[in-house]
Amino acid sequence: MPESCLIRHLGRAPYLEVWQKMKDFTDSRSEDTPDEIWLVEHPAVFTQGQAGKPEHLLNVSDIPVVQSDRGGQVTYHGPGQLVLYLMLELRRHKLGVRDLVTLIEESVIELLDQHDVIGLARRDAPGVYVDDRKVAALGLRVRKGRSYHGLSLNVAMDLSPFSQINPCGYSGLEVTDTTSLGIQADMQELGEGLTSILWRRIGYHGAPATITDQAI
Repeated sequence: MPESCLIRHLGRAPYLEVWQKMKDFTDSRSEDTPDEIWLVEHPAVFTQGQAGKPEHLLNVSDIPVVQSDRGGQVTYHGPGQLVLYLMLELRRHKLGVRDLVTLIEESVIELLDQHDVIGLARRDAPGVYVDDRKVAALGLRVRKGRSYHGLSLNVAMDLSPFSQINPCGYSGLEVTDTTSLGIQADMQELGEGLTSILWRRIGYHGAPATITDQAI
């Protein structure tokens, strides 16, 4: 049984391209395929979850809207946001979907704590919040016991597109980013820190194998 995981740094890549690659990887992997975690930054895009309601998209703009197969409602991805996609064999780690959600939330909370910021999770609205403002969003898909999609952490971004939606389906929900919270670490540092925490919490062994692969 693979006890390690491949970390891919994809740079900035279009959402649709990365989504298709996630599906292809999930469909083609076997029980012996090592897990992968992808770190990526997307050009501006709104994504709707499987059960996404059109009324949560408040204003039409030039930002494209993609109907995704992840869970959850509408969210925004854009420059300055760190996105981590987790392609995990959940049975290998004896994780259920709720277990994985909790693991991700607690990992982000631990990362914030390392920078002296207190984050909290909400049972009724998955994600991580600081003073009732959302700094990290979650959206997962599990197929045949294998996860894909993952989380987004707002780092240093233009937050105004969030005003065009009800973020994650919640009217009036405020969002923030780590820069606004006084965290000086950049995307690379936060990505490395969060990956390290996830690595330990999932239970991998040894040192991670890292690939910078913008072509995927």
